[in-house]
Amino acid sequence: MPMDLIGIAEESTVRIEPDRPMSSEDFFDFCQANSNSSWRIERMADGEIVIMPPAGDESSHHNFGLAGQFYNWTKRDGRGKAFDSSAGFELPNGATLSPDAAWISNTRWSTLTRKQQRAFAPICPDFVVELQSPSDSVPRLKRKMHEWIDNGAQLGWLILPDSKAVYVYRPGQEPEYLTNITRLVGEGPVDGFVLDLTEIWSAP
Repeated sequence: MPMDLIGIAEESTVRIEPDRPMSSEDFFDFCQANSNSSWRIERMADGEIVIMPPAGDESSHHNFGLAGQFYNWTKRDGRGKAFDSSAGFELPNGATLSPDAAWISNTRWSTLTRKQQRAFAPICPDFVVELQSPSDSVPRLKRKMHEWIDNGAQLGWLILPDSKAVYVYRPGQEPEYLTNITRLVGEGPVDGFVLDLTEIWSAP
């Protein structure tokens, strides 16, 4: 299902309701057909396709720093696989979402076929991070975090650079709100990971 995204205003969020729900293969092909654009594409549980504007250079810089810290820790730790914002995961409720960073244990990742691993894998990460960009609304990101947890994530961090605050999500608990902190300490699936927030809190 190719689509020309040229001409869409950069601040716009486009919502598409297909005549029929896309299969997993159709949605992956749709994203691949538009992979040269910087738009972020997700599929909601009801089949609606949401095309979101680019995050912007400052958010890209923050994401790069986050991914670098997380990748280095994951390599040292050795218990799982780390993913950046280009990954997509098909959740049990039918949604296909992309976090800014994610982690899946080697044990769970090994249950997938090679074909599944090379597309949008039908698995919910154990750990996810969402990093707010200027085009992201906090209410939408909070709903997304609850969706991650409801579909099996064991830990989630919602990082808000402008307000220098973090929401920590855990199954069966209310989100924990943290402010005036310079680092986040991992627990559960990512016990041992420590994220330095100082660069995220500062402008590039």
